Amino acid sequence: MTTPPPALLIAGHGTRDDAGAEAFRGLLRELGHRHPGLPVVGGFVGPSRPSLGEAVDELAERGVRRFAVVPLTSEPTGRAERDVTAALALVRERHPAISYTCGRPPGPHPALLNLLERRTEEALGSPAPRTPGDRADVTVLLVGHGSTDPGANAEVHRAARLLWEGRGYAGVETAFVSLAAPDVPSGLDRCVKLGARRIVVLPYFPLTGGPADRVRQQTEGWAAARPEIDVRSADVIGPEPELLDLVVERYREALEGDPHMNRDAYDRSAHGGTPPGVENASGLPRQPRVHPDDDGQQGHDHHQWGHAHSHAH
Repeated sequence: MTTPPPALLIAGHGTRDDAGAEAFRGLLRELGHRHPGLPVVGGFVGPSRPSLGEAVDELAERGVRRFAVVPLTSEPTGRAERDVTAALALVRERHPAISYTCGRPPGPHPALLNLLERRTEEALGSPAPRTPGDRADVTVLLVGHGSTDPGANAEVHRAARLLWEGRGYAGVETAFVSLAAPDVPSGLDRCVKLGARRIVVLPYFPLTGGPADRVRQQTEGWAAARPEIDVRSADVIGPEPELLDLVVERYREALEGDPHMNRDAYDRSAHGGTPPGVENASGLPRQPRVHPDDDGQQGHDHHQWGHAHSHAH
């Protein structure tokens, strides 16, 4: 009998938004359809259901003892990683036989940048393909969740810089839904001050839900007061094949000990952080920080994908 591979556990950011929760479940279903031999489950960090612990309970009931965790919406440092590690440490008290490894989040990977570019072009309603010269009058406002962690906010700036490189846009600026400046209206104001007359507001979120809805509402409110500016709202990345394939790539990296991932873990350890899947230096599991789930309202940190880097152009 063939031994099943280690399971894939997707760690999502908790949400009380029905659309966001259903989008997360839909992503899990699609991953299962694309990889029928791979056990796929998902859980949320925080108070939302199912929790990461409940997802691991499900795996244990199915006899799964090994799995790799791929965070869907968090960067490899900061609160999100700590919460995932803490939640799984508590789960091991119930299931001491399990073993797991934590992988990197999806991006900003070239495949995701191409998806962001596609969403921008869809918002413009422009026929493809377009050349860089066709985009010289288009400014993109890339919007992240926002966090009290400067390193997490830097992820959005890095993605903005990578999206701008070689694509011919007039500029790619950044804004945040909450907890960080500038907010969406202020980001739009900045674009205009820089000379923008055509702006695409692009949410840097993998799935739909409350934060993406708020970005659209804030954009529409600003645009109604500035009819002379052409402002378009782009869709979220969504559970596209490229995103699903990238999640599985991160799963395989985690199992194979990808050198790039190991370097990240070393860098975090050297700066006082904890490598993925490892409890704190005392050997005691971290306790998760319980916080209200408000989809990005004040008092709730959110984190982005990738590595910290500043944006400039």
